[in-house]
Amino acid sequence: MTPSADLVISGCTILEPGLTFRDGATLVVRDGLIETVTGAPAPAAVRHIDARGQVALPGLINCHTHASMVAFRGLAEDLPTEEWFNDVVWPVEANLTARDVALGARLACAEMIRAGVTCFADHYFAMDEVAAAVTETGLRAHLGQAFFSSQGARGRAESLEFALRHRDGAGGRITTALAPHAPYTVTEADLAATAALAQEHGLPVHLHAAENRDQTETSLARHGVTPIDVLERTGILDTDVLIAHGTGILDRDLPVLARARGRVSVATAPRGYLKFAWPTTTPVRALREIGVPVGLATDGAASNNSLDVWEAMALTALVQKSTTGDPRWLTARQALDHAGPQSARALGLDDRVGTLAPGTRADLILVDLTGPHTQPVHDLAATLVHSARSADVRTTVVDGRVLMHERELLTVDVPAVVEELTARLPALQERGHGRRVQEYDI
Repeated sequence: MTPSADLVISGCTILEPGLTFRDGATLVVRDGLIETVTGAPAPAAVRHIDARGQVALPGLINCHTHASMVAFRGLAEDLPTEEWFNDVVWPVEANLTARDVALGARLACAEMIRAGVTCFADHYFAMDEVAAAVTETGLRAHLGQAFFSSQGARGRAESLEFALRHRDGAGGRITTALAPHAPYTVTEADLAATAALAQEHGLPVHLHAAENRDQTETSLARHGVTPIDVLERTGILDTDVLIAHGTGILDRDLPVLARARGRVSVATAPRGYLKFAWPTTTPVRALREIGVPVGLATDGAASNNSLDVWEAMALTALVQKSTTGDPRWLTARQALDHAGPQSARALGLDDRVGTLAPGTRADLILVDLTGPHTQPVHDLAATLVHSARSADVRTTVVDGRVLMHERELLTVDVPAVVEELTARLPALQERGHGRRVQEYDI
C-alpha cells in the first residue's frame, strides 16, 4: 500500500498564520507541500518525526548575505567601513576563484541549515557555484550575480545571463534577481539600464542602497539627492526591488518609498551596524508604517561573523527598542512576523513560504525548548525570540526534504569542505598584489 504522505510531523506546537500557537499539531507533507495541519492522529507516511515537546516554525529566511564570504570570517576586524573595504575585503576578493566561492557557499549552507535558515538571498560573484551549492545542499535561495560599473557592460550582461540561466532552478528552489552593487558603485545610466532589463525580463533587483548615513550625506553633498532618490529617478523603484540595509534612509525618503509600496522591500542586518559603529539603524518602524516589508538578514560573515538569523531576530527587536526609545516596539510577536511573513514578502516568496499553512512549501524547522535557558515558558513568543538559540533547532526541512535531523547534517560533508578551504586560505588572504575589486569612496 502506498503511504498517505511523504512526511508527517506529529505532536508539536506550531506557529500558525496570524502568529498564534497551536498545541498538539500534526503536519502532513506531500510532494514538498504542507497538505494539512491537524490535531488528528498521524497518518501513515514514508517518514514520521515525533516532535512532542518541540515547536514548529516557518524556516528562517536570510534576506541579504554574501554566503561565500564565510571564507573571510574574522579577517577584517575592528575597522571603520572605508578601511574594512579598501584595506582588506576588496583586496582579498581580488584573489577569489570559482573554487573558493564554491567551498565558501557549501560551508555557508551548512551553517545556515544548522541555524534553521531554509532560504537565503545572496548577492556575490561566481554565482554559478552558489547555485550549484544550493542545488546540492537542498536549500532555497534567491540569487543575484553582483556587478559594478567599473566592469563595463560585461558586468551587467553577466548578471542578466546568470538570472535567466538559473531562474526556477533546483526544482523551483532557486529564484533570481539582477544585482547591481549600489548607487555609489553603479552609475545612474547603468541603474536605468538595469531597471529596463528587469522590466523586460520580469526580474526583480537586489542591491545595496543608503547603507549608512555617511553614504546618504555624501550623495546629498555631491549630487543633491539621496540614494533613494537615485533609485526612483533611474526607475529601479518601478521594479520589484530589495534594498539591503537602508540605515541611511531619511524621513524625506519615506514618501518616495511609500509610492513604491508593493514593489520595494528592505533587509536589515543589525549586528554589522553595531560592529561598524554606525550611528543609525534600519528605520523598521517607519517602514512598517508605510507598508514596506522589512526582512531579517545577516550580511556576509566577513562583517557579521555569523549567518545566524536567529541572532538577527533578537537584535532587531532589541535595537529597535533602543533607537525608538519605546520598550513596546518591537514586540516578540512582531519580531516573529519579520522573521517569517515579512521576510518572505521581502523576497517575493510569500505565496510559497513564510507561514505553515496548507498549500505552502514545506520549509520548516523544529525547535527544542526543553533546555534550562528556555525554561520555564511564560510567553512562548518571547522565549523563542529572546531565550532560544540557533543550537536549539533540531530539524530543518526544505520542500519536504529533511536536511538536518536531531542536529545531524544530511546534505553537506563539512570536514571535507573545511579541509580544502583551509588549504586555500594563504593564497586567498594575499594582499601584496595591490589590486582591489573596487574602491570605496563615498
